[in-house]
Amino acid sequence: MNESNPQKTVFVTGGGTGGHIYPAIATANALREAGCRIFYVGNPKNLEKEIAQKEGFDFLEVDISGMPRRADFCVFKWMWKLFAATVKAMGYIFKYKPDMVFGTGGYVSAPALFAAVLTRTPFATHDCDAAPGIVSKTVAPFAKFVSLAFENSKKFVKTKNAVCFGNPVRKEFASCDKNSARAELNILNKPTLVVMGGSQGAKTLNKALVYTLEDLLKEFDIQIIHQTGKKNYDETIEMLEKIYPAYKENNSYIVRPYFDRMFTALIASDIALARAGSLSISELCCAGVAPILVPYPYAAADHQRKNAREMEKQHAAIYLEDRDCNSANLYKILRDLLNSPQELSDLQNNAKKLAKPYAAKEITAKILNIINY
Repeated sequence: MNESNPQKTVFVTGGGTGGHIYPAIATANALREAGCRIFYVGNPKNLEKEIAQKEGFDFLEVDISGMPRRADFCVFKWMWKLFAATVKAMGYIFKYKPDMVFGTGGYVSAPALFAAVLTRTPFATHDCDAAPGIVSKTVAPFAKFVSLAFENSKKFVKTKNAVCFGNPVRKEFASCDKNSARAELNILNKPTLVVMGGSQGAKTLNKALVYTLEDLLKEFDIQIIHQTGKKNYDETIEMLEKIYPAYKENNSYIVRPYFDRMFTALIASDIALARAGSLSISELCCAGVAPILVPYPYAAADHQRKNAREMEKQHAAIYLEDRDCNSANLYKILRDLLNSPQELSDLQNNAKKLAKPYAAKEITAKILNIINY
């Protein structure tokens, strides 16, 4: 960069779960491709540090945790922790002088976003859920703009600068096709189900699939891609060994703890059994699969249920409560979908209509417009 056009610096912040991390990473990559220097602000104890450093971003540490749910002494300790983390983030701003701060909501983004407010550093936020979280709603009135995943979310944020860009997803969702995805996974060109409970996995989904797996593979000409989650892999394999030990010889079933290139598994599939985190939903829409959404019942502010209901309203997903996600109900839903090509196609097309594969580019363009003004 020459002196007349110095390199712009952007702080990107968000973490704790993949729903906050991956939109931040997708946007950070788009900003870096546009010539910006990126610093990622996050908690070193969380997954964001590993992912950010793997992507080659400088990582700035803040020690922050989620707000306690009980109103006791722990709240005062947390408030002090938030204050200290915000002061530390202010120190990073004074040292590196970012032109912009971009946060993806959640408690991890709070210190950097609050520091931006206090130092009058321009900032923008993105909230991935149908009902935006506390941090997003708190800083929204001061933000240059607020990016949202759902059009209906605008009513929850007090700002005139809300824009529905959708969730930033990996650029591969716009460039990878079903044939190449199936070739990469070495699977056949036939109806495919993917089961995923997010990066942590989901015991309910794993159990429902395992107990109906043999029947599905025997009665339907399908193949199944199963991401168990790293912490649930051993338990799932133990269940398989007891219930369907022949799974090892069945080439129509792939089971792994985690897929580094999860977009490949999604694009290769026709139907998905998944949790209802907003990022997962955005990726399912971009992949054009028919989602069966099972909201995690203990999600903060019940946001997964709200996300799933919003998709159900659009006839872009089948809604299934966690307590009802068992082998019998899963078998019935899959049987009905596989025996009704029109219903399956309608769900896929409606999900695809909601896809926003270029959200990261659109957010980046708006950020660049602000810092280059």
